[in-house]
Amino acid sequence: MKIKYLEQMKKSYPATLNNLKKIRATIKDFLKIYEVDLKIIKNIQLAVDEAVTNIIKHSYKEENENNIIKIELEFKNKKFLIHLYDNGIKINKKKIKPRSLNDIKPGGLGTFFINQIMDEIKYLKSNKWTNHLMLKKKIK
Repeated sequence: MKIKYLEQMKKSYPATLNNLKKIRATIKDFLKIYEVDLKIIKNIQLAVDEAVTNIIKHSYKEENENNIIKIELEFKNKKFLIHLYDNGIKINKKKIKPRSLNDIKPGGLGTFFINQIMDEIKYLKSNKWTNHLMLKKKIK
């Protein structure tokens, strides 16, 4: 009997930092189905954690139970895709730059970590949402 894998999962969370733990658990549970190495899962969790934190702090400007972040997870052809949607302030892609590691101070390294961990990062158009961030990781 052939095992049917869950190829896609969709969930929505209120835009609060308290939900980061639930989001990390969702990613771990989804990737464990595909027997992805725990180190890779933890790295992906870090990248998504940083991306969601940036949505809360920069797109929504604050934590608010009424603001929603929608997450879609996909696993196809050894590629893991994470789609993050929000209705905060429209992101200006030109202003998003990782800060230099030589600039030593707390915070501000989320974009750097996301770029180091993920293989592809794209801001896509969405008819229903203000912002749509797609993160892709090839799983060997």
